[in-house]
Amino acid sequence: MRTEDKLPASEERRPDLARPRMTRTRFWLLGTTLAVYAATVIGVLTTSWLVKLDWQIMLFRPYKQWPEFHTFLDYFVVMGQRGPTAVAVAAWLGWCCYRQRTLRPLLALGTSLLLLNATVGAVKIGFGRLGPHYATTVGSNEMWGTGDIFPSGHTANAVVTWGILAYLATTPVARRVASLIAAGFAFGVGMTTVYLGTHWLSDVVLGWAAGVLVLLALPWLEPAMARAEVLLLALWRRMREGWAPVPVPSGRPVAGTPLATPRAARDDELPAREPVGVVRPGAATGRGADPRPHHPVRQHTVRSERTPVTPVGSRRPPHADRVPRATTPFGPTGASRGRTATGG
Repeated sequence: MRTEDKLPASEERRPDLARPRMTRTRFWLLGTTLAVYAATVIGVLTTSWLVKLDWQIMLFRPYKQWPEFHTFLDYFVVMGQRGPTAVAVAAWLGWCCYRQRTLRPLLALGTSLLLLNATVGAVKIGFGRLGPHYATTVGSNEMWGTGDIFPSGHTANAVVTWGILAYLATTPVARRVASLIAAGFAFGVGMTTVYLGTHWLSDVVLGWAAGVLVLLALPWLEPAMARAEVLLLALWRRMREGWAPVPVPSGRPVAGTPLATPRAARDDELPAREPVGVVRPGAATGRGADPRPHHPVRQHTVRSERTPVTPVGSRRPPHADRVPRATTPFGPTGASRGRTATGG
């Protein structure tokens, strides 16, 4: 392998994280999904049998047929809401980034969500379709109004948010398991919105197609994500270098630095005295530059060579009122200690 053909360090450590290529299977899935997307849009715009099926399901009112599932499905539809699902999946992918030492999982999630918001949001606003609860004319496609339900955002978000786990799976077994889980969540969330009456069936079909198109378009965005990872890592290193503590210089001057140069004396300062050399024993004493006389250095004697000095007399200072003690502290009569010869 040539130097220019080498992969980044994170991808060299894990070959399974190499950038996925657009294979023949992906091209086939992409073409099929585009055909379904276009057929759904044309079927709704022309008020075909698809719109009639929407009205039949809406008039059937599934939420009234099976009311015992209503509470559970109210909670289950949260699996398609962008906020809770994005936070849960981002937490898991953040842990994967820490273990794999790469930002690719989080960048793939962010890129897919941005692409989903741009495409699905633009189509929603452009068509302006009203929902089943706000429909005005029976049999109408309810297009070009003030609604924003075509395609279904819950369904598309479920496909992308849970499908990104299968897209980033590192083994074939994990990829199959994640694909089945993502397909189950996407199908369940879409049909739940139809049961609750918040979306037409055609909205859900177009939401499935929109989510799959986003996942199939991610391989073309891998080079951009790789460049973004390099820039983000470089920015993080610069920020860490900026946060590093500045070393405090020591108080001692170093030779060759401005601190070692002598400072000029000010007018109000006294001139510094010159150092005086040590006079050796036996050398003649004299006067140097300093007018003060210098005494010869005396030899230092060891403690064992010194003459012991015995203290004489009492160490306490004399006092006028103090009575002197007798020369003999104990008399012949056996007087107690501390009494004088004259005292009782």
